[in-house]
Amino acid sequence: MSSRKVFVIGLGLIGGSIALAIKKEHSNAIVYGFDIKEDQLKMAMSLGVIDKAVETIEDGVVNADLVILATPVTKTEEFIEDLLKYDLKPSAIITDVGSTKRKIVAKAKILEQKKVTFIGGHPMAGSHKTGVEAARAHLFENAFYILTPTVETNMNKIIQLQNWLKGTRAKFIEMSPNQHDELAGVISHFPHIIAASLVHQVAKMEKEEPLLSELAAGGFRDITRIASASPMMWRDILIHNKETLIRLFTQWQLEMDYVKQLIEKAEENRIYDYFETAKTFRDDLPLKQKGAIPSFYDLYVDVPDHPGVISDVTGILAKEEISITNIRILETREDIMGVLRLSFRSDQDRDRALACLKDHLYEGYIVS
Repeated sequence: MSSRKVFVIGLGLIGGSIALAIKKEHSNAIVYGFDIKEDQLKMAMSLGVIDKAVETIEDGVVNADLVILATPVTKTEEFIEDLLKYDLKPSAIITDVGSTKRKIVAKAKILEQKKVTFIGGHPMAGSHKTGVEAARAHLFENAFYILTPTVETNMNKIIQLQNWLKGTRAKFIEMSPNQHDELAGVISHFPHIIAASLVHQVAKMEKEEPLLSELAAGGFRDITRIASASPMMWRDILIHNKETLIRLFTQWQLEMDYVKQLIEKAEENRIYDYFETAKTFRDDLPLKQKGAIPSFYDLYVDVPDHPGVISDVTGILAKEEISITNIRILETREDIMGVLRLSFRSDQDRDRALACLKDHLYEGYIVS
């Protein structure tokens, strides 16, 4: 069986994970990689994420059957223009992983000059870790992987791309670039704006109320976790999807005006109904499916105020080879129980950890 060439541009978490999934599924594929950060390129080679590193885009695209642009959305546009300079295999498929699709797919029409096929892509899963060292072949398992072909796209090419990516074990969904950006704006892009805005509000008020940041260290910190995402990435995403977001701002302002009016008039029954309706809708959402915003698989563990208790908990899990992605002490005061919040990569790891710690007489609980 002859080998086929895959070229991944951008060797971060997403690009690295797709490369691993392809290598796992397609033994005859040789995966080439390029990254503007030399340390990431070297790390990708040392970890076996790619088979060969190239110093230039041209070296990578020559005779490539599949080219994956795993870069920030504005960089993806630049790389699409760069591809025009090089000899591309006429049967090649070009795809990307960007969180916005409308502008990228429109830009990619220039590649028709090269007789290649561009199909926009967006794997809707991620991790709270970054970099190629966090890449995992199973990162996208059971996640939605959006493909945004145009009406002119050859169906055989769409099938070929899904076959290339079947090692991700993702659920493929096709939609138009416009539909993608509308939906992603509602469930991902706009929530990130709200989270960042809440943080800004607290930061401004803290100047007059220094105690505010201490009080915000609990639940407020949890509900604004997504505000810790990459500022550069979110700057580019918001600019790319500005038309959708401007419409959402108008809808959001109307929603807030409505709630404000309920509070001003002390409409007890309608305020209750507002929260009851929201609770019902939220509780009916699918449990912990991988989506546009990474899920948090958290376990809360009551621990006594005793030296060495944290190392005991982590040691128990280490013996069972259960990996913790994050650990935080939520509360610990002299002579009372403290609470550890342990974060995991999956609900399976979290459930195993809960059972394991219960066997060692630790009380743990999951907050849905």
